[in-house]
Amino acid sequence: MASFTIACLPGDGVGPEIIAEGVKVLKAAEGLSGAFSLQFENLVAGAKLYRETGEVFPDSVYEACKKADAIFLGAMGLPEVTYPDGTEVQGSIIVRMRKELNLFAGVRPIKLYPGVQSPLRNADKIDLVILRESSEGLFASFQAGAEVYDKVHVDSMVITREGTEKACDWAFKLARQRSGRPSDGKKVVTCVDKSNNFKGMAFWRKIYDEVAAKYPEIGRDYSYVDAINIQLILHPENYDVLVTENIYGDIISDMAGALIGSMGMCPSGDIGYDYGLFQPSHGSAPTLAGKNVVNPVATILSGGMMLDWLGDKRGNAEMKKMAVLIEKSVEDALRAGNLTQDIGGSTGTAAMGDAVVAALRKRCS
Repeated sequence: MASFTIACLPGDGVGPEIIAEGVKVLKAAEGLSGAFSLQFENLVAGAKLYRETGEVFPDSVYEACKKADAIFLGAMGLPEVTYPDGTEVQGSIIVRMRKELNLFAGVRPIKLYPGVQSPLRNADKIDLVILRESSEGLFASFQAGAEVYDKVHVDSMVITREGTEKACDWAFKLARQRSGRPSDGKKVVTCVDKSNNFKGMAFWRKIYDEVAAKYPEIGRDYSYVDAINIQLILHPENYDVLVTENIYGDIISDMAGALIGSMGMCPSGDIGYDYGLFQPSHGSAPTLAGKNVVNPVATILSGGMMLDWLGDKRGNAEMKKMAVLIEKSVEDALRAGNLTQDIGGSTGTAAMGDAVVAALRKRCS
């Protein structure tokens, strides 16, 4: 039986609650499959640790993440826990891993599931992926911006050929695997930029076109970053895969998360050639911590993404099969009326995890 070590970082706020449900579902999948074993190594990092010890991400924890087969993260950060410069401390964990582990593909699925109400009046089918280049862009200035006598601060957006090529190539490969946009089934990658104003973004679009030429079977599409926010609200069904710079993708994906009912429905993976980090797209929501009300679905779906990635990386078809079944079980649980507070229901955090496990067992019976 294939065995995998998972570096598990519960983090802050609601992080421990949602990671518990993600692990619950993954362990159920492990037991039902019998074809792989997941060993979770619980690690301590985050704002709470920083407040207690002055250290947010110990080197020993980072090294454990590097040695693991995958990284599963709950939520990091507390708004009031900051460095002296005013920035929150959790970036020292997530941004560091994205840069140092070369996690360039920030994959953020945006999908409207049955039983969940979109705030869009005419929403029918929303099923797209936002891929943000996660290692450079404006985040290249993280802890590195210029400061002049506390009078001028400058953060620069960095666009490189290598980083843009890798992100665009990943987007086209992802589109090749998907079923296409809901409106007509056509496989399309939309380039989101601001090339009408910025040279770096014109460079981004040029590289996108060069990569697109290698995938003639996949349609090309273009949008400026301001316009895409309008179009995603008016016609989300017209989009399949969107590829964009780091901060643009961060903002767009949060907005798009609202279209599918809640950020609690938004999983993500920060993926590279050698490492993968999987976490919900939302934050730590400290005001909800300990109340058993937060939505664990994003974390559960992120765990499914982790299984799929590991299955690809290690050639384990059973893991990929269970990843599909986890998503279908989430659909079953939602369709049956198991809805947490954020999506209009009263199901608790632990009960939501239990409902997904029950649906998974039924599908495997």
